[in-house]
Amino acid sequence: MHDWRSFDTILLDMDGTILDLAYDNYFWRELVPRCLARNRGLSPEEIVPDLFERFASMQGRLEWYCLDYWSAELSLDLRALKDASSHRVRFLPGAKEFLARLHASGKHVAVVTNAHGDALDMKRSVAGLGRYIDVFVSSHEFGVPKEGRAFWSSAQARLGFDPEQTLFIDDSTPVLDAARAYGIRGILAVNRPDSQRPARVVDGHASVEALGHLE
Repeated sequence: MHDWRSFDTILLDMDGTILDLAYDNYFWRELVPRCLARNRGLSPEEIVPDLFERFASMQGRLEWYCLDYWSAELSLDLRALKDASSHRVRFLPGAKEFLARLHASGKHVAVVTNAHGDALDMKRSVAGLGRYIDVFVSSHEFGVPKEGRAFWSSAQARLGFDPEQTLFIDDSTPVLDAARAYGIRGILAVNRPDSQRPARVVDGHASVEALGHLE
């Protein structure tokens, strides 16, 4: 699965695969609790247990990724917070160089992400992803996350890829499991999605620390 040139289509996750998940971890685990605590006259330490429990209850569902949902639930302007913190968005090591090689290869390439459309637009603009990739697909377009089979059938209808000739790269094991169950032959995990944290062990899938390790 490390030989990406043997596939006709390359599907890439965005956060934790192309872009450093350190930004998202900062946003949801530090910035949002801090702003919510300030609004409620509490300390972040008082906010975190209940907040993280609410986050966990939605994990794997489309709401987990939805700015509209959490803006309403928390009474916070998350779009404004995303814009204010956008300077923290970074490529993972070697990702930009890999995208340049991929772009020059002439292969069919698309980003398939669970990111909400507003977050996708912000990151695409800040990172300049449009220089390397023309097609971006958000699971919010289909109303189902990448963890669901319905996402993959909708994505195939939209993109027209042959699962046997497709490589999909992501950092989420449940998402990779869903793609494999759908029939996508090439499955590759990124095992260090956050550059500030150590690499993880990924069970059941071939893995690479970063896109930059793919030649």
